[in-house]
Amino acid sequence: MDLDDELCLCFHVTKRKVVNFIRLEKPRRAGQLSDCFGAGTGCGWCRPFLSGLFEEAVDEGVTEESLPTAEEYAQMRRSYIDKGGGTPPPGASP
Repeated sequence: MDLDDELCLCFHVTKRKVVNFIRLEKPRRAGQLSDCFGAGTGCGWCRPFLSGLFEEAVDEGVTEESLPTAEEYAQMRRSYIDKGGGTPPPGASP
């Protein structure tokens, strides 16, 4: 996943926004990443990925979490939604 690919598909929050939020705001826990444009507060799909980025930054001071490509990520999320894993807010990417 590139920095400009969306990590939170519900609220169109890019990986770059999350990485910069972690670097600049220095959240104390992963749940505070929701302050980054609402990331993780929609269907819930991105929460494990957000937590991974947060943990990696806390452990090593870097945020290079190994993520799937943007296309793979979107397909995995579609499957998650189709199986009833969460409900995206109105207007969110399907």
